[in-house]
Amino acid sequence: MNRITFLSLSAVVLASASSLFGLSAAEPSAPAPIVQQAAKPKIGVSIPAADHGWTAGVVWWARECEKLHPEIEWTIVTAETPEKQIEQMEALMAKKVDGLVVLATESAPITPVAEEAHNRGILIVNVDRGFLKPVADIFIEGDNKAFGRKSAEFMVQKLGGKGKAKGNLIILEGIPCTVNTDRVNAAMEIFKAEPGIKIVGQQAANWNRQKALEVTETLLTKAPNVTAIWASDDDMALGAEQALAEKGIEGVWILGGAGMKDIIKRVMDKDPMYPADITYPPSMIATGMELAATVLKDGKKAEKLQYMPKHLMIDVDLVTPENAKQYYFPKSVY
Repeated sequence: MNRITFLSLSAVVLASASSLFGLSAAEPSAPAPIVQQAAKPKIGVSIPAADHGWTAGVVWWARECEKLHPEIEWTIVTAETPEKQIEQMEALMAKKVDGLVVLATESAPITPVAEEAHNRGILIVNVDRGFLKPVADIFIEGDNKAFGRKSAEFMVQKLGGKGKAKGNLIILEGIPCTVNTDRVNAAMEIFKAEPGIKIVGQQAANWNRQKALEVTETLLTKAPNVTAIWASDDDMALGAEQALAEKGIEGVWILGGAGMKDIIKRVMDKDPMYPADITYPPSMIATGMELAATVLKDGKKAEKLQYMPKHLMIDVDLVTPENAKQYYFPKSVY
Protein backbone atom coordinates (compact mmCIF):
# COMPACT_ATOMS: atom_id res chain seq x y z
CA MET A 1 0.00 0.00 0.00
CA ASN A 2 1.49 3.36 -1.03
CA ARG A 3 1.36 6.55 1.08
CA ILE A 4 -1.52 8.13 -0.88
CA THR A 5 -3.73 5.03 -0.52
CA PHE A 6 -3.03 4.89 3.29
CA LEU A 7 -3.96 8.55 3.77
CA SER A 8 -7.17 8.09 1.78
CA LEU A 9 -8.15 5.05 3.83
CA SER A 10 -7.45 6.96 7.10
CA ALA A 11 -9.71 9.76 5.99
CA VAL A 12 -12.53 7.31 5.27
CA VAL A 13 -12.14 5.68 8.71
CA LEU A 14 -12.11 9.07 10.48
CA ALA A 15 -15.19 10.22 8.59
CA SER A 16 -17.04 7.02 9.50
CA ALA A 17 -16.14 7.35 13.18
CA SER A 18 -17.21 10.98 13.22
CA SER A 19 -20.53 10.04 11.69
CA LEU A 20 -21.04 7.18 14.15
CA PHE A 21 -20.37 9.26 17.30
CA GLY A 22 -21.93 12.50 16.10
CA LEU A 23 -18.58 14.33 15.77
CA SER A 24 -17.49 16.68 13.05
CA ALA A 25 -13.86 16.76 11.99
CA ALA A 26 -14.37 20.17 10.42
CA GLU A 27 -16.20 21.66 13.48
CA PRO A 28 -14.49 20.93 16.84
CA SER A 29 -16.78 20.91 19.95
CA ALA A 30 -17.15 24.28 21.74
CA PRO A 31 -15.46 24.66 25.18
CA ALA A 32 -17.77 24.42 28.22
CA PRO A 33 -18.96 27.85 29.34
CA ILE A 34 -17.29 29.29 32.48
CA VAL A 35 -19.87 29.67 35.26
CA GLN A 36 -19.35 32.87 37.24
CA GLN A 37 -19.89 32.29 40.96
CA ALA A 38 -22.08 34.96 42.56
CA ALA A 39 -20.23 37.21 45.02
CA LYS A 40 -21.06 36.64 48.69
CA PRO A 41 -23.10 39.42 50.29
CA LYS A 42 -20.93 41.45 52.68
CA ILE A 43 -22.46 42.19 56.08
CA GLY A 44 -20.77 44.12 58.87
CA VAL A 45 -21.83 43.55 62.47
CA SER A 46 -20.99 46.45 64.79
CA ILE A 47 -21.52 45.79 68.51
CA PRO A 48 -20.23 47.00 71.89
CA ALA A 49 -17.24 45.26 73.41
CA ALA A 50 -17.95 42.57 76.02
CA ASP A 51 -17.53 44.93 78.97
CA HIS A 52 -20.25 43.21 81.01
CA GLY A 53 -22.21 39.97 81.00
CA TRP A 54 -25.01 40.95 78.63
CA THR A 55 -22.71 42.30 75.92
CA ALA A 56 -20.52 39.22 76.34
CA GLY A 57 -23.65 37.26 75.49
CA VAL A 58 -24.22 39.48 72.45
CA VAL A 59 -20.70 38.78 71.14
CA TRP A 60 -21.13 35.05 71.74
CA TRP A 61 -24.45 34.87 69.87
CA ALA A 62 -23.03 36.90 66.97
CA ARG A 63 -20.18 34.39 66.56
CA GLU A 64 -22.63 31.50 66.74
CA CYS A 65 -24.82 33.00 64.01
CA GLU A 66 -21.77 33.68 61.83
CA LYS A 67 -20.98 29.93 61.80
CA LEU A 68 -24.44 29.13 60.42
CA HIS A 69 -24.02 31.29 57.32
CA PRO A 70 -20.80 30.56 55.38
CA GLU A 71 -22.56 31.95 52.30
CA ILE A 72 -22.22 35.44 53.83
CA GLU A 73 -18.96 37.39 54.13
CA TRP A 74 -19.26 38.56 57.73
CA THR A 75 -17.13 41.17 59.48
CA ILE A 76 -17.83 41.37 63.23
CA VAL A 77 -16.26 44.28 65.11
CA THR A 78 -16.58 45.36 68.75
CA ALA A 79 -16.06 48.82 70.22
CA GLU A 80 -15.48 50.12 73.75
CA THR A 81 -16.61 53.68 72.96
CA PRO A 82 -18.94 55.50 70.54
CA GLU A 83 -15.89 57.09 68.88
CA LYS A 84 -14.39 53.68 68.18
CA GLN A 85 -17.69 52.36 66.87
CA ILE A 86 -18.05 55.30 64.47
CA GLU A 87 -14.53 54.67 63.18
CA GLN A 88 -15.28 50.96 62.66
CA MET A 89 -18.59 51.63 60.89
CA GLU A 90 -16.86 54.08 58.53
CA ALA A 91 -14.24 51.40 57.78
CA LEU A 92 -16.98 48.89 57.01
CA MET A 93 -18.59 51.36 54.61
CA ALA A 94 -15.22 51.81 52.91
CA LYS A 95 -15.16 48.02 52.39
CA LYS A 96 -18.46 48.45 50.52
CA VAL A 97 -20.56 46.23 52.77
CA ASP A 98 -24.08 45.49 51.58
CA GLY A 99 -25.53 45.56 55.07
CA LEU A 100 -24.82 46.66 58.63
CA VAL A 101 -26.23 45.09 61.79
CA VAL A 102 -25.71 47.64 64.55
CA LEU A 103 -26.11 47.49 68.30
CA ALA A 104 -25.09 51.00 69.30
CA THR A 105 -22.73 51.76 72.17
CA GLU A 106 -24.87 54.88 72.67
CA SER A 107 -27.86 56.02 70.62
CA ALA A 108 -27.10 59.70 69.95
CA PRO A 109 -23.51 59.62 68.63
CA ILE A 110 -24.09 56.55 66.43
CA THR A 111 -27.21 57.92 64.70
CA PRO A 112 -25.39 60.21 62.19
CA VAL A 113 -23.05 57.49 60.87
CA ALA A 114 -25.99 55.08 60.61
CA GLU A 115 -27.88 57.72 58.64
CA GLU A 116 -24.91 58.14 56.29
CA ALA A 117 -24.82 54.39 55.67
CA HIS A 118 -28.56 54.36 55.02
CA ASN A 119 -28.21 57.20 52.50
CA ARG A 120 -25.58 55.17 50.66
CA GLY A 121 -28.09 52.38 50.15
CA ILE A 122 -26.62 50.02 52.76
CA LEU A 123 -29.16 47.79 54.52
CA ILE A 124 -29.37 48.84 58.18
CA VAL A 125 -30.62 46.45 60.86
CA ASN A 126 -30.65 48.19 64.24
CA VAL A 127 -30.68 45.97 67.36
CA ASP A 128 -31.60 46.91 70.94
CA ARG A 129 -30.38 50.50 71.37
CA GLY A 130 -32.39 52.53 68.89
CA PHE A 131 -31.16 55.38 66.71
CA LEU A 132 -32.62 58.85 67.26
CA LYS A 133 -33.81 59.05 63.64
CA PRO A 134 -35.77 56.44 61.64
CA VAL A 135 -32.77 55.43 59.48
CA ALA A 136 -32.94 51.66 60.04
CA ASP A 137 -34.61 49.37 57.53
CA ILE A 138 -35.40 46.96 60.39
CA PHE A 139 -35.35 47.69 64.14
CA ILE A 140 -35.31 44.83 66.67
CA GLU A 141 -35.59 45.50 70.39
CA GLY A 142 -36.73 44.03 73.64
CA ASP A 143 -39.83 45.60 75.15
CA ASN A 144 -38.03 47.97 77.48
CA LYS A 145 -41.16 49.80 78.56
CA ALA A 146 -42.58 46.45 79.68
CA PHE A 147 -39.21 45.73 81.36
CA GLY A 148 -39.51 48.89 83.46
CA ARG A 149 -43.22 48.47 84.14
CA LYS A 150 -43.15 44.76 85.09
CA SER A 151 -40.12 45.14 87.34
CA ALA A 152 -41.61 48.18 89.12
CA GLU A 153 -45.00 46.51 89.53
CA PHE A 154 -43.31 43.51 91.16
CA MET A 155 -41.45 45.80 93.58
CA VAL A 156 -44.65 47.66 94.47
CA GLN A 157 -46.38 44.37 95.19
CA LYS A 158 -43.51 43.14 97.36
CA LEU A 159 -43.43 46.47 99.24
CA GLY A 160 -47.07 46.17 100.29
CA GLY A 161 -49.22 46.32 97.20
CA LYS A 162 -50.73 49.03 95.05
CA GLY A 163 -51.68 52.08 97.11
CA LYS A 164 -50.09 50.60 100.25
CA ALA A 165 -46.45 50.14 99.18
CA LYS A 166 -43.78 51.68 101.41
CA GLY A 167 -40.01 51.77 101.08
CA ASN A 168 -36.86 53.70 100.22
CA LEU A 169 -35.47 52.85 96.78
CA ILE A 170 -32.19 53.39 94.95
CA ILE A 171 -32.47 53.58 91.15
CA LEU A 172 -29.47 52.53 89.03
CA GLU A 173 -29.61 53.67 85.41
CA GLY A 174 -27.71 52.33 82.40
CA ILE A 175 -25.89 53.94 79.47
CA PRO A 176 -27.71 56.96 77.95
CA CYS A 177 -29.78 55.44 75.12
CA THR A 178 -33.35 54.57 74.19
CA VAL A 179 -33.18 51.32 76.18
CA ASN A 180 -32.36 53.08 79.44
CA THR A 181 -34.87 55.88 78.81
CA ASP A 182 -37.73 53.46 78.20
CA ARG A 183 -36.90 51.28 81.21
CA VAL A 184 -36.45 54.14 83.67
CA ASN A 185 -39.44 56.21 82.54
CA ALA A 186 -41.79 53.22 82.69
CA ALA A 187 -40.56 52.22 86.15
CA MET A 188 -40.70 55.75 87.53
CA GLU A 189 -44.28 56.14 86.37
CA ILE A 190 -45.23 53.19 88.59
CA PHE A 191 -43.14 54.33 91.56
CA LYS A 192 -44.42 57.92 91.45
CA ALA A 193 -47.99 56.67 91.76
CA GLU A 194 -47.14 55.27 95.19
CA PRO A 195 -46.95 57.97 97.92
CA GLY A 196 -45.24 55.56 100.31
CA ILE A 197 -42.29 54.92 98.00
CA LYS A 198 -39.37 57.35 98.18
CA ILE A 199 -36.50 57.48 95.69
CA VAL A 200 -33.51 58.21 97.95
CA GLY A 201 -30.86 57.92 95.23
CA GLN A 202 -30.77 57.77 91.44
CA GLN A 203 -27.67 57.68 89.22
CA ALA A 204 -26.27 56.08 86.06
CA ALA A 205 -23.96 53.09 86.52
CA ASN A 206 -23.72 52.27 82.80
CA TRP A 207 -24.71 48.58 83.11
CA ASN A 208 -21.27 47.96 84.56
CA ARG A 209 -20.60 45.97 87.72
CA GLN A 210 -17.64 48.03 88.96
CA LYS A 211 -19.38 51.31 88.22
CA ALA A 212 -22.49 50.09 90.04
CA LEU A 213 -20.34 49.20 93.08
CA GLU A 214 -18.91 52.71 93.18
CA VAL A 215 -22.22 54.48 92.54
CA THR A 216 -24.11 52.41 95.10
CA GLU A 217 -21.46 53.00 97.76
CA THR A 218 -21.82 56.77 97.21
CA LEU A 219 -25.63 56.64 97.30
CA LEU A 220 -25.63 54.47 100.45
CA THR A 221 -23.37 56.98 102.19
CA LYS A 222 -25.97 59.67 101.56
CA ALA A 223 -28.99 57.46 102.29
CA PRO A 224 -28.13 54.30 104.25
CA ASN A 225 -31.73 53.40 105.13
CA VAL A 226 -32.59 51.62 101.90
CA THR A 227 -35.31 49.00 101.48
CA ALA A 228 -34.56 47.80 97.94
CA ILE A 229 -32.56 48.61 94.81
CA TRP A 230 -34.02 48.78 91.31
CA ALA A 231 -30.85 47.89 89.39
CA SER A 232 -32.37 47.45 85.89
CA ASP A 233 -29.52 45.05 84.94
CA ASP A 234 -27.98 41.93 86.50
CA ASP A 235 -24.38 43.15 86.28
CA MET A 236 -25.33 46.33 88.12
CA ALA A 237 -27.26 44.23 90.63
CA LEU A 238 -24.09 42.30 91.49
CA GLY A 239 -22.17 45.56 91.90
CA ALA A 240 -24.90 46.88 94.20
CA GLU A 241 -24.80 43.64 96.21
CA GLN A 242 -21.06 44.04 96.71
CA ALA A 243 -21.53 47.62 97.91
CA LEU A 244 -24.11 46.48 100.47
CA ALA A 245 -21.77 43.76 101.69
CA GLU A 246 -18.80 46.10 102.03
CA LYS A 247 -20.89 48.55 104.05
CA GLY A 248 -22.33 45.77 106.20
CA ILE A 249 -25.91 46.62 105.26
CA GLU A 250 -28.30 43.67 105.49
CA GLY A 251 -31.93 43.06 104.61
CA VAL A 252 -31.90 44.99 101.32
CA TRP A 253 -33.15 43.13 98.24
CA ILE A 254 -32.38 43.83 94.59
CA LEU A 255 -34.21 43.54 91.28
CA GLY A 256 -31.87 43.47 88.28
CA GLY A 257 -32.71 42.23 84.83
CA ALA A 258 -31.61 40.55 81.59
CA GLY A 259 -31.63 36.94 82.74
CA MET A 260 -28.02 36.26 83.76
CA LYS A 261 -27.81 32.54 84.59
CA ASP A 262 -26.22 33.20 88.01
CA ILE A 263 -29.08 35.49 89.03
CA ILE A 264 -31.75 33.17 87.62
CA LYS A 265 -30.24 30.36 89.71
CA ARG A 266 -30.48 32.49 92.84
CA VAL A 267 -34.10 33.34 92.07
CA MET A 268 -34.76 29.63 91.54
CA ASP A 269 -33.10 28.86 94.89
CA LYS A 270 -35.26 31.51 96.61
CA ASP A 271 -32.34 33.71 97.64
CA PRO A 272 -34.00 36.59 99.57
CA MET A 273 -31.68 39.13 97.96
CA TYR A 274 -33.01 38.25 94.49
CA PRO A 275 -36.74 37.55 94.67
CA ALA A 276 -37.22 38.01 90.90
CA ASP A 277 -35.59 38.97 87.61
CA ILE A 278 -36.62 40.18 84.13
CA THR A 279 -35.59 38.49 80.88
CA TYR A 280 -33.84 40.34 78.05
CA PRO A 281 -32.13 37.91 75.61
CA PRO A 282 -28.74 38.87 74.11
CA SER A 283 -29.56 36.42 71.29
CA MET A 284 -31.50 39.24 69.62
CA ILE A 285 -28.27 40.17 67.80
CA ALA A 286 -28.46 36.80 66.01
CA THR A 287 -32.07 37.58 65.07
CA GLY A 288 -30.85 40.78 63.42
CA MET A 289 -28.08 38.94 61.57
CA GLU A 290 -30.52 36.29 60.34
CA LEU A 291 -32.83 38.96 58.94
CA ALA A 292 -29.96 40.80 57.25
CA ALA A 293 -28.76 37.56 55.64
CA THR A 294 -32.26 36.73 54.44
CA VAL A 295 -32.78 40.14 52.84
CA LEU A 296 -29.39 40.29 51.09
CA LYS A 297 -29.15 36.73 49.76
CA ASP A 298 -30.04 36.20 46.07
CA GLY A 299 -29.72 39.90 45.22
CA LYS A 300 -33.39 40.67 45.86
CA LYS A 301 -33.10 43.23 48.63
CA ALA A 302 -35.85 45.57 47.42
CA GLU A 303 -38.33 42.76 46.84
CA LYS A 304 -37.71 41.19 50.26
CA LEU A 305 -37.89 44.47 52.16
CA GLN A 306 -41.45 44.90 50.90
CA TYR A 307 -42.69 42.26 53.34
CA MET A 308 -40.09 42.56 56.11
CA PRO A 309 -41.35 44.16 59.37
CA LYS A 310 -39.87 47.57 60.10
CA HIS A 311 -40.07 47.02 63.85
CA LEU A 312 -39.84 43.80 65.88
CA MET A 313 -40.52 43.88 69.62
CA ILE A 314 -39.33 40.95 71.77
CA ASP A 315 -41.41 40.42 74.91
CA VAL A 316 -39.82 40.26 78.36
CA ASP A 317 -40.93 38.03 81.21
CA LEU A 318 -40.94 38.33 84.99
CA VAL A 319 -38.87 35.48 86.46
CA THR A 320 -39.93 34.21 89.88
CA PRO A 321 -39.03 31.09 91.90
CA GLU A 322 -42.11 29.41 90.43
CA ASN A 323 -41.01 29.70 86.78
CA ALA A 324 -37.24 30.30 87.02
CA LYS A 325 -36.34 26.75 85.94
CA GLN A 326 -37.56 27.39 82.40
CA TYR A 327 -35.22 30.39 82.10
CA TYR A 328 -32.14 28.73 83.59
CA PHE A 329 -29.51 27.65 81.03
CA PRO A 330 -26.36 26.60 82.94
CA LYS A 331 -24.27 26.11 79.77
CA SER A 332 -25.00 29.61 78.52
CA VAL A 333 -22.16 32.14 78.38
CA TYR A 334 -24.44 34.61 80.20
